[in-house]
Amino acid sequence: MIGVLGVAGVMYLASGGKPMGSDKGSQICKITVTADILNVRSGPGDMQPIVSTMQRDAVTDAQGRVENGYRMLSDRRWVSSQFVALTSDSNCT
Repeated sequence: MIGVLGVAGVMYLASGGKPMGSDKGSQICKITVTADILNVRSGPGDMQPIVSTMQRDAVTDAQGRVENGYRMLSDRRWVSSQFVALTSDSNCT
C-alpha cells in the first residue's frame, strides 16, 4: 500500500501538482476583435446565422479550433479569424 501511495505522489509531483491528463488549464486562448464590428455566428461559415456582434478591441475567450477560416469561441459560437488577433498571453494557435 505504501508503494502505491509513493508512486501516486511521484506522479503528482511530476505533473506539477495537476491531475494527470488535465491540460485544460495550461492552454490560454483569447482573441481581440480587430474589425469595427464583428459578426458572431452559430457555425463556422459566412452563411451561418448571426447570433450577436462584438465591437473593436473586445477581448473574449476562444478555442484553438479553426474551421473554414472561423475560430470557435469558448461558448461554441464562431467568428471570422480574419478579423481577430490572439492576445499576447495566448498560447493557442
